Amino acid sequence: MLFFCLGSLSSRAQTESDALMIPQNYLCSGAFYAHTSWSSYWEGTFKRKNGNLGTVSSNDYTLMANYGFSNRLNIMASVPYISSRASAGTLAPHAGFQDLMVTIKYVALKIKSPVSQFRLITTASGILPLSNYEADFLPLSIGSHSKRLMARLMADYQVRHFFFTGSGAYSYRGNISIDRDYYYTTSMHYTHEVFMPDQFMLAVRTGLRTKDLIAELVLQQTNTLGGFDMRKNDMPFPSNRMNDKTIGANFKYTSSFIQGLELSAGADYVVKGRNVGQSSTFHAGLFYLANLSGKSRQ
Repeated sequence: MLFFCLGSLSSRAQTESDALMIPQNYLCSGAFYAHTSWSSYWEGTFKRKNGNLGTVSSNDYTLMANYGFSNRLNIMASVPYISSRASAGTLAPHAGFQDLMVTIKYVALKIKSPVSQFRLITTASGILPLSNYEADFLPLSIGSHSKRLMARLMADYQVRHFFFTGSGAYSYRGNISIDRDYYYTTSMHYTHEVFMPDQFMLAVRTGLRTKDLIAELVLQQTNTLGGFDMRKNDMPFPSNRMNDKTIGANFKYTSSFIQGLELSAGADYVVKGRNVGQSSTFHAGLFYLANLSGKSRQ
């Protein structure tokens, strides 16, 4: 995600960033909606407002699917449609399909006792832009238009119904092209190609897991490994150093009335940042877990 536009949509049920897995020959598919808004932002490390923007908001409509290739290997895909707008000023709203994300999620190690279990989970993701949206129109761009590869390692420990998960991820971002022949960062560049610095993410989540309910608190830190600060009273640029620290809560309920139906909801808030908006995000999703094996299973 391009954090300045979208905030940090840190976690939802069964994504590449959590420790949830589905069994072999099951398919979890569904959709979620997220709304993000901010009126204050950090220009470098200086926090300010801009009356020419008012409140910047975005709506994220995402379809996703997760297939259990085996009990230890899940394959996931998601496609978001995003719209963004500013409540003041003359910047035109933007909307379109953003990036296709495909993830392989694998349980590399599992140690289990009668009351606890420990797992090491790895993920590898590829992100590919789906449309020719404009990246050089921040803060209303719907994405960075960068092809990305991301790897994540998670350590998950659960005792009875209580769990703790720590994870770290590295995102390699390919260079992008913009619709101008020269631009200025900290020096003049006579090219349409923009170098995109990589990113590193750390996350901690803890809470309650039962058969019907998951409730968790999530802390996440994202750092851009390079880039530069926004200049005073200037628009942000795709290769800015965009850092943020977020806190959030997520819930997932599995229906006991309709077998396979899952509901998710949550929110997160950027408590500290650099060249990003201080955004609030609210999200909700509806998913269905289907048994594709043709056999009766619990």
